Amino acid sequence: MKALVFTAPSVVELQDIDEPSVRSGETLVAVAAAGICGSELHGVRTPGFRTPPLVMGHEFAGTLPDGRRVVVNPILSCGVCDLCGRGQRQLCRERALIGVHRPGGFAERVAVPASAVHQLPDGMTWTAAGLIEPIAYALHSWNVADGPDGARVGVIGCGTIGLLCVQLARLRGAASVVAADVSPRRAAIAARLGADAAGPALTGEFDVVFDAVGLPATRADALARLRPGGIAVALGLASADPGFDAADLVRAEKRLLGSFGYTAAEFAAATDIAAECDLSWVDTFPLADGARVFTELMNGGMEPVKALLTP
Repeated sequence: MKALVFTAPSVVELQDIDEPSVRSGETLVAVAAAGICGSELHGVRTPGFRTPPLVMGHEFAGTLPDGRRVVVNPILSCGVCDLCGRGQRQLCRERALIGVHRPGGFAERVAVPASAVHQLPDGMTWTAAGLIEPIAYALHSWNVADGPDGARVGVIGCGTIGLLCVQLARLRGAASVVAADVSPRRAAIAARLGADAAGPALTGEFDVVFDAVGLPATRADALARLRPGGIAVALGLASADPGFDAADLVRAEKRLLGSFGYTAAEFAAATDIAAECDLSWVDTFPLADGARVFTELMNGGMEPVKALLTP
C-alpha cells in the first residue's frame, strides 16, 4: 500500500510499504482523511521523539472493514493508573500516540486498537471528521481555562488550533474575541470566523488568552495582555523557553496553565461540535501529493492553514 513515510530529518517520502499487521484487539481503518499537524512539521524538521522511519498522522478518520465510518482517538493510555482512573488519560505516564509511537494515518490503511475508534454521525463530511482531533484539543483548552460566559478572549496564532479556539470561544459565549497572527491571510480568516478584531499582535486587556504558538515572545505577550487575575493557556510547543515575566505573574496573580490533548469525553464531544464549525479554510490534497505538500508546508512555501491528505 501507499504511505507517506518520515525517513530522515526534513525528509518525507511516498513509499510502497507492507500492509499493516492487525493484532488481537485491533482493527483496520481504511483512511479517508488525515490532517497534517504543525507538530509534525516541526518534528520532521527538528527530530525528537519521532524516530524515522515512521508513518505519522494522528488526526484521521476512515472506514472499518464492516463499512462503518469512524474517527480515531490517537491518545493511548494504560487505563489502570491513578490518572486514567480520574479520566485524565491524556496525562497517563505510559501515554503513547498513534502516528508518533506507532504507525499513523498518512497511509491507505492503518491498524489501531479497536477501543480507539468512534463511530461518526450519519452525513458528516470527511473534512469535518478529519478535524475532530484538533477540535477536541481546542475544546480541552477552553475547559482548562474554565472560560466563563462573557469572557474577553485573546487568541495568539491563527493556525488550525487558534482558529478553532476562536470558534469555540464564540460557541461558548465569549463577550469578545481578538486574534493575532503575523500572516495577514490567517488573521483575515480569524475575522471571518468570528473574531471582533484580528491583526499582527493582540491589543487590549483580556480575561483569557490562548497561546497557540508557544514561542517565548508569544508566552510573554499572552501574560502581558491579561487583566490581573486572568488566565493564559499555553497550547503551542514551538519552544521550550518560557520567556515570560514571573514577577508580573506573582504581583498580578495571573495564572499560566498548560493544556495538552483532551479527555475521552472531550474527544466524543468534539464529534458533535465539528458539525457547528466553519471549516471552509481547510484544503484537501491526495496522498499522492503528500510529500510535496508536507515539504512545502514545512519550509513555508505553501499557505493553506490546514491540509488534509485523502488516500
